[in-house]
Amino acid sequence: MSRKDQQILKQFYNCCILREGKILNEDLWVRDGKVVDPEKIFYDEKVKPHIKIDCNGALISPGYIDLQINGGFGIDFTHNVNDVEGGINKVAKKLLEFGVTSFCPTLVTSPSETYHKILPNIKRTKGGKHGATVLGVHLEGPFISPSKKGAHPENHIKQFEKGFKSLSDMYGSLENVCLVTLAPELPNAQSVITELCKRNITVSLGHSVANLKEGEEAVKNGASFITHLFNAMLPFHHRDPGLVGLLTSDQVHSGKIIHYGIIADGIHTHPAALRIAHRTHPEGLVLVTDALSALGLEEGIHQLGQLKIEMRSGRAYIAETDILCGSTAEMSKCVRHFKEATGCSIVESLEAATLHPARTLGIEKTKGVLNYEADADMVMLNKNLELLSTWIAGECVHCNCKYVEYCQ
Repeated sequence: MSRKDQQILKQFYNCCILREGKILNEDLWVRDGKVVDPEKIFYDEKVKPHIKIDCNGALISPGYIDLQINGGFGIDFTHNVNDVEGGINKVAKKLLEFGVTSFCPTLVTSPSETYHKILPNIKRTKGGKHGATVLGVHLEGPFISPSKKGAHPENHIKQFEKGFKSLSDMYGSLENVCLVTLAPELPNAQSVITELCKRNITVSLGHSVANLKEGEEAVKNGASFITHLFNAMLPFHHRDPGLVGLLTSDQVHSGKIIHYGIIADGIHTHPAALRIAHRTHPEGLVLVTDALSALGLEEGIHQLGQLKIEMRSGRAYIAETDILCGSTAEMSKCVRHFKEATGCSIVESLEAATLHPARTLGIEKTKGVLNYEADADMVMLNKNLELLSTWIAGECVHCNCKYVEYCQ
């Protein structure tokens, strides 16, 4: 008997599946951590499932992907220099409780020595019971505008004085990096964008005072993402809409999708703004949490990078100010709030946390989808989009027993 014959074949039945923009009344078949085509099993291999799992009418969606998360559960990725791996592992494990199967640990503006200590210790990993997959690091700063610094410490904000060499000097190796946020109006930024894209690193525009023309030039040079739309950028103006104008710009090539992160936590972005973004450019919308170390913690003082933050009434502020500095929402809540606020379909709300972030990083053949041969990273949801269970590579890694009785 071949190795293929020996692999465990699972059939998920009594369920609906989100696949290719539709919710289908079909069974889901998984083997060797991948979604498989049942027709080949029936007609070519003529084998039966080893395990049959009754989903009790659940909706199966691809697992959530968070492209911007600063930490959580007492861990701040930027500040936790003494136990980087331990901090990543703790957050990765806890994220399973919220349906996140893949994420990008995000580092905010810091001194060079911080990056040199942390970046080599954040490895791309495969997910499992130990935690969500680490897709790579999101570097948010320090090459940003001081005028739109948000919670980033101004004394560590830098310019591209040496062009691309400024990045290698600041960060060291970019081996584990998949996403970089920068301000495109900075001198030498456009050549830096080009060089990052040559290295298959997604470039995001954010913490910026760029006008629309500067944003369009950045897109022509390869930038394809906008960091937390509306936050830390020039407000929309009818004569020059700034980076927000990229959502409808006629200078963006017709075959290119500009994706943009948006924080649908009910605090950072007004429901009307969510509706404007969704109705203007729904295919580019990506839900991000921008979650802090305070995610999952009680109110009080916590650390974000080089700054202290304060949790008050469920909101995170720079300590002793009224400046918002990140979210404490988890992804499953953002999905539900986004759907409620915009009136969008279930498919649209789920794809904003699955397909769209995967497409942002160019990994949509294996992540963020349940197509045949894709990774069987998924969540089971009830009709209210509440999380029932989380699965990675076809294995149950978290089960909310409030809703379901099994935990395979």
